[in-house]
Amino acid sequence: MLKIGVNTFLLTSPFTNERIDIIRQFKAWGCDAVEIALEDAAHIDAHLIKQALDDNGMVCSSICAAMGPGRDLRGTSAEQQNAIAYITEVLDAMVVLDCPVMVGPLYSTVGRAEQTPEDEYKKQWDMVVSRLKPLGARAADLGKKLAIEPLNRYETDFINTCEQALALVDAVGNDAVGILLDTYHMNIEEKDSPAAIRKAGKRLLHVHACGCDRGAPGGDHINWDGIRDALKAIDYSGSLVIESFTPEVKVVAKAASIWRSFEPSLEAIAVKGIPFLRSHFA
Repeated sequence: MLKIGVNTFLLTSPFTNERIDIIRQFKAWGCDAVEIALEDAAHIDAHLIKQALDDNGMVCSSICAAMGPGRDLRGTSAEQQNAIAYITEVLDAMVVLDCPVMVGPLYSTVGRAEQTPEDEYKKQWDMVVSRLKPLGARAADLGKKLAIEPLNRYETDFINTCEQALALVDAVGNDAVGILLDTYHMNIEEKDSPAAIRKAGKRLLHVHACGCDRGAPGGDHINWDGIRDALKAIDYSGSLVIESFTPEVKVVAKAASIWRSFEPSLEAIAVKGIPFLRSHFA
């Protein structure tokens, strides 16, 4: 049985010790796992959060990278160093949390999307690879993994498809670096989402499962049967996490262009989505 979880961005930004109640709420909704959107490792006492997870019979399936302004592996020297420091500090927290994988667009600031000349793109590519190699080595030393996420064209111009993400992973050349695929982004950028999953194969470390409109999975036009069958075909054994947002969490809403509610309430995203995922992917 795949672990089913929800990203903390659904309820709050940033996630801090003061929002430890979210773990209990996710448990009540039927989650096995929590994906913590950790905007700064200093925002939490990892030992405190781990105890709360244990007390509720939950696990931290993943840490969602917050690649906001100032964190960019293809940016200025200062932006690169900020991103490296951030990822390194989160990896250390993951050891305490017993969290297996850090996920997201680790390569660049979300929202950096522009027409980039081919020669400049190649320079950026080489820079990102050179920065990810030591980060991948650090993750491997700690027994952790990094999952690179393709985003849609409106959120990045760097990695939009599974094929591009796999090329980046191959260039890094470390088994501790794989990919995350998100049904929302795939719905925009992939011609065939199940085929993308099959192409990812064993390098698929994590899956975000959202409706085509960023709402609850199920009841939308995404090919959920095909995605289920593709995950079975590659023997996927990671987690399925609902990563959705609401206008109430304003910082994230602006970054992800969330201008309206997708469901009658933010709770409905989880209350509708979790049973669907649990029954459909059982």
